[in-house]
Amino acid sequence: MLTISAEEVDRALTFPGLVETLRTAFREGAVQPVRHHHGVERPDGAASTLLLMPAWTDFNAAGTSVGGHIGVKIVTVSPDNNAIGKPAVMGLYLLLDGVTGEPQALIDGQRLTQWRTTCASALAASYLARKDASRLLVIGAGALSPFLAKAHSAVRPITSIRIWNRTPANAEKVAAALRAEGLPATAAGDLDAELAEADIVASATISNTPLVKGALLKPGAHVDLVGGFTPTMRESDDDAIARARVYVDTRAGATKEAGDIVQPLASGVLKPEAIVADLHELARGEKKGRQSDSEITLFKSVGAALEDLAAGIAVYKALK
Repeated sequence: MLTISAEEVDRALTFPGLVETLRTAFREGAVQPVRHHHGVERPDGAASTLLLMPAWTDFNAAGTSVGGHIGVKIVTVSPDNNAIGKPAVMGLYLLLDGVTGEPQALIDGQRLTQWRTTCASALAASYLARKDASRLLVIGAGALSPFLAKAHSAVRPITSIRIWNRTPANAEKVAAALRAEGLPATAAGDLDAELAEADIVASATISNTPLVKGALLKPGAHVDLVGGFTPTMRESDDDAIARARVYVDTRAGATKEAGDIVQPLASGVLKPEAIVADLHELARGEKKGRQSDSEITLFKSVGAALEDLAAGIAVYKALK
């Protein structure tokens, strides 16, 4: 069994390559049981959460049965970790042979998640962002921020990357790291002004207060919402939902877990039938993406075990 570090994941993957891997995976599908969610009570301090996300497939890219793989992502969320300088979210990905169950690889879960999450956003943008989209605004300066910048740059001709964060120094830190890699990144100060200029808005925060104001979005903008992963978190306001054609990664996940979808559905701002398509339908050509250069599109992701499986297989094949 291979033990694969974050650095090895980085060496195994490319953004254009993983976008196409995910396109194939969403087109072909996989078995994705509902994720297991367990509260782990502690006698002192906040409870932790244990998440298990399994998936498996029996087919290769050509649709031929090859035994396939089984994968499960094991994630813990321990809020008290922040106080001791450790990430709140820890994770590993276990990849197994689909026939024998033999363990094949144990992969750094945080890094695999960063790659697959942002490449799923780029996959959506390949259907939803204008072909000439060049100005990217990334909201949030966490671990996903540089990955979002690189992923969107892999599918659209990005010539300006603006990073906004509540703490400006953190935005500049991300921008400087991207510039060191040759990307046209700078820190942004006025979020409202940036929203009015952006061709693509990619938001990765855990905000409960909407940051993306729909009234400010220009015609033709594409909004990519990544951060909010509970029904109480929300990155966009009602105006953004009302003005946009809305898409999701999976209907079951987004309508249950994403505040940006759950709350507008509950209030009636968004009707269930107004969710135009998910990534399965887009990848299979069953539903259409962007219809004009002037419309606003919005994509909300909460993550899918299929993405982890496809990315895990890609890493394993590159390194075995």
